[in-house]
Amino acid sequence: MPIPIINSIASWFLKKRIHQIELFLKYPNDVQEELLKGLIHKARFTEIGNQYDFNSIKNYQDFADRIPVTTYEDNEILYERSRKGESNIFWPTPIKWFAKSSGTTNAKSKFLPVSNESLEECHYAASKDLLCLYLNNNPDSELFLGKSLRLGGSKELYEQNGTVFGDLSAILIDNMPFWAEYSSTPSNEVSLMSDWEYKMQAIVDETRNENVTSLLGVPSWLLVLLNNVIETTGKNNLFEVWPNLEVYFHGGVSFDPYIEQYKKLLPKNNFRYYETYNASEGFFAIQDRNNSKELLLMLDYGIFYEFIPMETYDTSEEKIIPLAEVEIGKNYAIVITTNAGLWRYKIGDTVRFTSINPYRIKVTGRTKHHINVFGEELIIENAEAALKKASKLTHSEIVDYTAGPIFMEGKEKGAHEWIIEFKKQPDDINTFSQVFDAFLQEANSDYEAKRYNNTTLNFPTIHVARKNLFKDWLKKHDKLGGQHKIPRLSNSREFLEELLVENS
Repeated sequence: MPIPIINSIASWFLKKRIHQIELFLKYPNDVQEELLKGLIHKARFTEIGNQYDFNSIKNYQDFADRIPVTTYEDNEILYERSRKGESNIFWPTPIKWFAKSSGTTNAKSKFLPVSNESLEECHYAASKDLLCLYLNNNPDSELFLGKSLRLGGSKELYEQNGTVFGDLSAILIDNMPFWAEYSSTPSNEVSLMSDWEYKMQAIVDETRNENVTSLLGVPSWLLVLLNNVIETTGKNNLFEVWPNLEVYFHGGVSFDPYIEQYKKLLPKNNFRYYETYNASEGFFAIQDRNNSKELLLMLDYGIFYEFIPMETYDTSEEKIIPLAEVEIGKNYAIVITTNAGLWRYKIGDTVRFTSINPYRIKVTGRTKHHINVFGEELIIENAEAALKKASKLTHSEIVDYTAGPIFMEGKEKGAHEWIIEFKKQPDDINTFSQVFDAFLQEANSDYEAKRYNNTTLNFPTIHVARKNLFKDWLKKHDKLGGQHKIPRLSNSREFLEELLVENS
């Protein structure tokens, strides 16, 4: 069958999904309510279902009153029992797969259940929806005339007691439907290589002569790969390597610190960027419009959503609300109940709603990744907005960063201490520091108040990291590649102190 016909058929099939999406756009809260009832009904005879008497739960209020909000640690014993082969604990169908995730670069790993339902109805459904929404917005697309270059995790899959664990990306690649494997590059063999540095060059060698039409991966790690492509081929930009490249699907970390570097590699005004929001626990949201920074919350993937206003998070006044009660502009922690058997589970991410008709969000950070030692409530969204502006103003480019507090000592006031690795350093780090501090104050009124006349916070301390500091640190902790992320902001100095030693 000629490739243009394949492209037309694929486009027609994916666009059909738009009608189902329109249903949850029109009736979002009804769809969520029915979904919750379905999850409770399906799991009513599990161990969890018997413990909380799922059979007698009639509505959301019963559900909220009966089942506690949990963290991974609260149910770790149940997940471990499931990993050892027990079934029907928190989900009725057998669970073979567990996504190994640290969430940050902490040594402790989480093993999150991935059911067949979550694979098919969430992760793979989302992959198709991403294409569906993109094609619906770009009817002239020739995406399927070429291949998608994907950059996933580098961990191998490990078997134990009949169950299998590994990076989520490795699990997805291992179970990938034929149509997705056919349209992707590199091969599964190269994608699942465990040696990250060897793998990067293998991907360059295998993909440089392919007709790549799209890119897929975490911005920080994909940037390393794409720079390797330029270096290996000797080309000036990626369109000289892949002339039909039209879109980059990205997620995992904020794109803001990297966008200027991508524009240099992809110097076409009509090149498109599409953001996704997914994690080991599930796939949550997709950019549904061209040139937008807002993500459409996907409401029919077997995930029921609740939210905790961050001003109450982890306090005695903690309040949990359903989707119907969220407000635009507020910062919320996400709580999910899923078709993988996670029940009222805190995933550790925070979002802000930009719209409630339909429900669109922006990811603002992590519940544990902020600095609020002095009441400044600095979140990742503030930091990255300020870094982006400061970089642009000083003509610099950032690779990675982390920050923590300088605690008050005696009469000495507190401050924030940053380590920033630049690809292109500013001409004057003091100028960069001054404009960065000014932009932080512009982004966060609490920070501005604490910085006013150095009332509580002194001027920030910024260290320029040596080249590859963060990469070397991740390698030392066996965290190179794929889904591993640098801890951006912290209320402690744990990561900061270790990196300062590595940087000395």
